[in-house]
Amino acid sequence: MTRGGRTLTTALLCAALALPPVAAATATRDLRGLDGLVRAYDFILEGRFDQVEAELRRACGPAPREACEVLAATAIWWRIQLDPHSRAFDPEFTAAVERAIASTEAWAAREPGNAEAWFYMGGAYAVRVQWRVLRDEKLSAARDGKRILEALEQAVELDPSLDDAYFAMGMYKYYADVAPAAARMMRFLFLLPGGDKKVGLEQMLRARARGRLLQGEADYQLSIVYLWYEEQTARALHLLEGLHDHYPGNPVFLAQVARIQDAYQHDITASIATWRSLLAAAREQRSNAPVLAEAQSRLELARLLDGLHQTDHAIEHLEAVVALKPNAPFGALPLAHLRLGEARDRLGARAEAIDAYRTAQALANAPDVHEIRASAAARLRRAPDARRAEAYRLSLQGWRRLEQNDVAGAAAALERSLELDRDDPVARYRIGRVLEARKEDGPALAQFETTIRHAKRCPAPILGNAYLEAARLHERATRREQAISYYRIASTLFGAAAETKSAATRALARLRAAESRTPRR
Repeated sequence: MTRGGRTLTTALLCAALALPPVAAATATRDLRGLDGLVRAYDFILEGRFDQVEAELRRACGPAPREACEVLAATAIWWRIQLDPHSRAFDPEFTAAVERAIASTEAWAAREPGNAEAWFYMGGAYAVRVQWRVLRDEKLSAARDGKRILEALEQAVELDPSLDDAYFAMGMYKYYADVAPAAARMMRFLFLLPGGDKKVGLEQMLRARARGRLLQGEADYQLSIVYLWYEEQTARALHLLEGLHDHYPGNPVFLAQVARIQDAYQHDITASIATWRSLLAAAREQRSNAPVLAEAQSRLELARLLDGLHQTDHAIEHLEAVVALKPNAPFGALPLAHLRLGEARDRLGARAEAIDAYRTAQALANAPDVHEIRASAAARLRRAPDARRAEAYRLSLQGWRRLEQNDVAGAAAALERSLELDRDDPVARYRIGRVLEARKEDGPALAQFETTIRHAKRCPAPILGNAYLEAARLHERATRREQAISYYRIASTLFGAAAETKSAATRALARLRAAESRTPRR
């Protein structure tokens, strides 16, 4: 979920993204077969695409044929959203959505006074406009956006009780107001009305509260609004977590949670935990796209673990992706080889890295959305610094030995690492932990202080631990004020692990309680 490239198309047409392709919240006499359509739509959001067709056959009897055609196109669209870089489903989607548009337009022409016909017509165009936005078909998407707005306004004029339609119109008003200047110019060229951010959000929330089918789709779209524009990250996460609870088989929602934790909250450890949850669901067949979810989770875990100087564990995930040979997500296999090469280079295994880069180049997809060929070529031309790579490898080796309670082996590896790269703050933190294990508090504190001085080069979770350990050593030495200062930093440090913050917060509470019990002189 990036904000880059938000053109007029995105700004004006995001209203269409939330339009449910089925009936409104308050069932009037013209809305037929609503319960069956609700069940089918739930299967779509759950990612159980193999069962959608059967559900639609059951629904379409009392439900209009046109409504089921819109839902059939919507199901394919959600399959595309699982793997948006892949175009494998584009031909099938195009045929389905064109069929839905043609049938709903014919229905509205036959029965111009039927609000339901106009509602489904807007829904059909809404499904297509999302795909056109994704494929960067700006002008075609803008034309679809105009048809959506016209159809929905007609539907609401005929039947104001169609609460779901208010959501799409609210989205339009919201995005039309927040759109950049270039977007406003295109809005003028297409003779579309202006927007009102406040009214738009009110209409979206009204429709979400009253809509029968809208909750899932509305929550997903509102999570984007809260994240990008309202700057309410916690609220966006709450919506996505609720979607995951309701539709646990769809990997999209949990993946979005993990990305927000990483990119917006800079909470790497929380993101790792979320990706591990998704990986477990895939491995245990609780995901309705298990291969995609496993490959996606492992690639992201490898990236995050490498950022935490745990490249050996990153390699384990990348090798698992290579063994899996996934067809999805798009480009996963060559990307795994590229990152495997980078990880090997970081550990000083240049020959193995070269093999991985060449394999990545050979497997790179067209289009090369991850720029694998160019990245691999650049890394083949430029070998990493061998001295720093050896220092990095020894630092990691020393840390693993400490985890195995081999304190002597850990010390030897980390001392050699620091001889090669004296300014590495992670190695300094690690040898500080070794010295703590030896009960050498003074030298350990000096190492943690060195890590803190090199904070800009240190991953936030490790820096947070350095503050926490230093605070504990200051407290042990009865330097209470310095301990409190470091505990406070550890408890609030942006990007520090939640368990680090909790431990520091508990320590502060303990020190305050002890102070309150100490009689004043």
